[in-house]
Parts: sequence; C-alpha cells; structure tokens
Amino acid sequence: MTTNESAVTILAAEITEAPARLEYARTAPKVFRAMIALDAAAREGLDPALVELVQMRTSQLNGCAYCLDMHAKDARKADETDERIYLLPVWPEAPAGVYTERERAALALAEEITRIGGGVSDAVYARAAAHFGEAELAQLISVCFTINAWNRINVATRKTPGTV
Repeated sequence: MTTNESAVTILAAEITEAPARLEYARTAPKVFRAMIALDAAAREGLDPALVELVQMRTSQLNGCAYCLDMHAKDARKADETDERIYLLPVWPEAPAGVYTERERAALALAEEITRIGGGVSDAVYARAAAHFGEAELAQLISVCFTINAWNRINVATRKTPGTV
C-alpha cells in the first residue's frame, strides 16, 4: 500500500467511526422547519430532475455524504440514469448528450455559488440566464444556497448517510 492509499484508508476509518454529534431537527426544531419551508419554496417551478442534479453536485463539492446519498436515491426514484449519476463529478467532460445545455448551465452556476471565493463569473451567470428566465434563475439560485446550507448543517452535525 502506498503512503497516499494508507492516508486515505486511515481518513476513511476516522470518518466512518465518527459518531453523529446531535439530532438537528430535534435540537433546533424552529430552524429545521424553516429550512424545510425554504427548501420547498426554492424548488417551486423547477424541474425536479434538475434540482436533484444540482443538489447532488453541490453535496459532492461540500463533502456531504448524507445529502449526496439522499439525493442520489431521490434521483433514482425519479428515473435518473446511473450514467448521469456516475458522471456527475466530471460533468464538463461527459460526452455530448449526457447532460443538456440547460443542465450544464445550472451545474456551472451551482459550482460557482458553492465555491463562492471568486464570486460568480459574468460568463457563468450569462450562460445560466440564457437558459433560465428571471424567475427560474432566482429559484435555481435559491436551490443552490439552500443545499449549501443543508450540507453545512449535516457536515457539522455528522449526519449519517441512510438515516432519517
């Protein structure tokens, strides 16, 4: 085993052995209910399959196993293909036709919102605006900041994938 493989194995063991810290829904019920309402409002008017792709990609970037697991399962229930789920981490390199131009614009926007350090570039914003009307674009931005908030809650509390 190489040093890199050894370090990854040790890190994976530490992550899987780390217990959940608290049950957020029980401990902060008002905030949790507000997040549920915000999440529902953010999704309104958007294609559910697009929402799941954005949520999965954002969760990948943020290292949120709980949200990634949940949204991958939701995507499969909504008939999302394995190919599109498996290629999501490398969506820019995916063959033409795997993701629509509209989905690519949404994923690019989601990535820049998630990696907010440099802001959202004019090119990425214009690309998204070319594929989404103003109201849809506002909803898409809302989905992006909502899943980022969920990721931060679940990573901070060590929410375990596959649990409710």
